Amino acid sequence: GEDIKPFTPEKAKEIVMSLQQPAVFCNMVDSWPALHWNVKYLSAVLDGKTIRFRLGLKTVDLVPQFETRCSYVEATLEEFLAWSCGQPSCLSGPFRCYDYSKYWAYADYKYIARIFEDKPEIFQDIRWSDFGFPGRSGKESTLWIGSEGANTPCHLDSYGCNLVLQVQGRKKWHLFPPGDTSFLYPTRIPYEESSIFSKVNITNPDLKRFPEFKNSTAHVVTLIPGQVLLVPRHWWHYVESIDPVTVSINSWIELDADHEARVEEAITRMLVCAIKSAENPSDGDLWLNPTEVEATSHEINLQYLNKAVSAYFKCQKTGVSEQTHSSSTGAEQRTSAPCKRKKREVGCELKGCRLQSHELDFSTSKAEEPLKIPFGPHLIQVLPQSQERGSMGAVPVESDSRDLLHENEGEHIGKLHCKRKHLVMSNDRETPAHQMDSDSSPHTSQTALSTNDLLDCLVNPHVINLVARLLLKRTGV
Repeated sequence: GEDIKPFTPEKAKEIVMSLQQPAVFCNMVDSWPALHWNVKYLSAVLDGKTIRFRLGLKTVDLVPQFETRCSYVEATLEEFLAWSCGQPSCLSGPFRCYDYSKYWAYADYKYIARIFEDKPEIFQDIRWSDFGFPGRSGKESTLWIGSEGANTPCHLDSYGCNLVLQVQGRKKWHLFPPGDTSFLYPTRIPYEESSIFSKVNITNPDLKRFPEFKNSTAHVVTLIPGQVLLVPRHWWHYVESIDPVTVSINSWIELDADHEARVEEAITRMLVCAIKSAENPSDGDLWLNPTEVEATSHEINLQYLNKAVSAYFKCQKTGVSEQTHSSSTGAEQRTSAPCKRKKREVGCELKGCRLQSHELDFSTSKAEEPLKIPFGPHLIQVLPQSQERGSMGAVPVESDSRDLLHENEGEHIGKLHCKRKHLVMSNDRETPAHQMDSDSSPHTSQTALSTNDLLDCLVNPHVINLVARLLLKRTGV
């Protein structure tokens, strides 16, 4: 019969672009062939091709397991599945040094366009056109394959909003609103363009070191196969696999507000690279995330900043000229960028964008839209953890998931092969100045400060947002 969905593509897009809180779409992807991407199927499609897995310890520490603290192995999906099932063959395979009971493995940020570059027909198994984004398919999507315990440290994405399809197993999401940024102690170390990490391990917070975290408000949801989670712009999130094997597919939807965010990211990159590159490189501080191949030069970073500023004003001019004869609403956003971790190509031009007349503050949400959000069985809001959840209020943590065995994969651009390196500042870092006892002498406070303490203040998201606005104002005069 005809595939009837609860929302038309136009309505779904309106919800995605207007809703400023996380929500789960249900019954929107039942016809997607990607729901049949299980481990065995993808293993056969990849035909022995290896992908990179990130490995971390299952032990719960007070410090987040950043990517700089993980190990990496190259393995096939067949080897990963055998390891996750505890098969003896793993004793001689790439996972031989990693006991499944002690470690988790994660093939994260794997771009479908790269992994399946020789099988482009598979891109059409993913149909984001059902959410109002025509032409967006697997080519603009990312795959994630993890074992139980695999997780992404709490962070926010500088660019866009995020649509996440759960394909196999369950993942538990902890989301925090943009207004909680100061409670999450943002840091740019390890540095990665477009990701702002939290220094707090939200599953085991160190409240002595991060006392303000207790003021944060977590929105928690367990995503099950067939559901699509909307992560709005600048919402913090920590994600963990809670089943033996999990697979997700996501696509980052670029927004007009990203034009200013690119300026902010360019400023941040210039400051972090300049200050950290000036330090003694032998101190073992792995300040670059493995996703960043190298610390770019000041000249390159300055070019990047100028390109970002030029693109901002170009898009602003285009938006103003089009506003008079455009009947589009705030849902009309630029959606051409395929991924969150945008390549830093200095010569690239940002085309086809339209800047809205309103601008978002980093710590606040949009003005409320007149759109009536149709919450119900097909669109479930993710409520704050402290609130009582009704039958329609949230996805149950122990939902009866469908028996789908779906495995996805993708290759993360620029990932380095790190052999169990540890971030020096993560465990033995000096006590930040704001945590010194009130009777500490000025001399003692000065000796306790580190470069990273300075950077945490200098490139704090609120500070960078202010600097970007001042810079754009100066440039626009």
